[in-house]
Amino acid sequence: MEGRSHRWLALDAGFGGADGARYMSARAPAVKGAGHLVRKGTGGRSSCCFGLTRETIVAIFDSGIVATVFGATGFLGRYVVQQLAKMGSQVLVPFRGCEDSHRHLKLMGDLGQIVPMKYNPRDVNSIKTAVAKSNVVINLIGREFETRNYGFEEVNHHMAEQLAMISKEHGGIVRFIQVSALGASASSPSRLLRAKAAGEESVLKEFPEATIMRPATLIGTEDRILNRWAMYAKNWGFLPLVGGGSTKIQPVYVVDVAAAIVNSLKDDGTSMGKTYELGGPDVYTVRDLAELMFETIREWPRYVNLPFPIARAIATPRELLLNKVPFPLPTPSNFNLDQINALSVDNLVSENALTFADLEIKPHKLKGYPTEFLVSYRKGGPSFGSTVSEKMGSADVAPRF
Repeated sequence: MEGRSHRWLALDAGFGGADGARYMSARAPAVKGAGHLVRKGTGGRSSCCFGLTRETIVAIFDSGIVATVFGATGFLGRYVVQQLAKMGSQVLVPFRGCEDSHRHLKLMGDLGQIVPMKYNPRDVNSIKTAVAKSNVVINLIGREFETRNYGFEEVNHHMAEQLAMISKEHGGIVRFIQVSALGASASSPSRLLRAKAAGEESVLKEFPEATIMRPATLIGTEDRILNRWAMYAKNWGFLPLVGGGSTKIQPVYVVDVAAAIVNSLKDDGTSMGKTYELGGPDVYTVRDLAELMFETIREWPRYVNLPFPIARAIATPRELLLNKVPFPLPTPSNFNLDQINALSVDNLVSENALTFADLEIKPHKLKGYPTEFLVSYRKGGPSFGSTVSEKMGSADVAPRF
């Protein structure tokens, strides 16, 4: 066992080893109703702990999840990895950035439980290596804006199609989960959502048993909406609202979406081949959500209403110059042309769609803990503007005798 983790020994022994076939076609393929994927293990960081015999470790891994999570270094990824690790799964994390991009994930499991793997999303052999020892593949790859190197079609469509094709060829991938976006449609005014819809179609064509998740706007500590709004309001004293903020959305707590993904792996295969629309329990207009943000950071709400034509005019120059200048352009934040186009229509869960309820999850309301991270933007500190009862602990307000 010198120089090697017990976990990799378990993988080698249970799944063919380094000298075995790269693709474990002898393992059971994805079959609806084939039974529960999660069958053994106590869960938790040490459910597959060190000190066990080789045979015991192999037995644990043969009966559990070995998941390759593409896009794990992103916002949703950290919560998916955390919940997979908590239940005792082995998690492989392909990354293409620097060595620091995944270090926060390694703390979510025991030594060797979270396995970072350098890969290139344009290199087929690199992808095959990342999924070689897995029985579950989760695709969280996505990009909300285009760069000189990666466009919407490649990231949200072609990469998803390639992952599904490689996973099907693998022969041992029991579950494939494709994370798309609420509102994905071939008729959407957003190029991103059109690419997401094309990605769903291609994934189901290559891997018909795949589960599609369509989360709404994600809210959480590292989100890309409330954080940006709060920073903008703190720096400039107002917040621009595209179209007056009248668009209806159904934002959802990121932890609930991660729980939905993990719950779909725990069922007996009933979620295979199905599409779930994951929206929060409440419908907000964009202005309502901004009001919640201002209320939490305890600033007086000030808005500048931007009609859609003006907002598009502000955001268009970056799109026109993107591939015409010899240097990278700034990342769009509040003025992203594709997001502006997406806001031209309401984005809500469909009436007859499968939802959180079908995965036995009750989503959190946003007001309260899910948006508590915004207190860091209060200009006078976290207690700025607090009421007396909020400043004092329960021991202070309790009656004394």
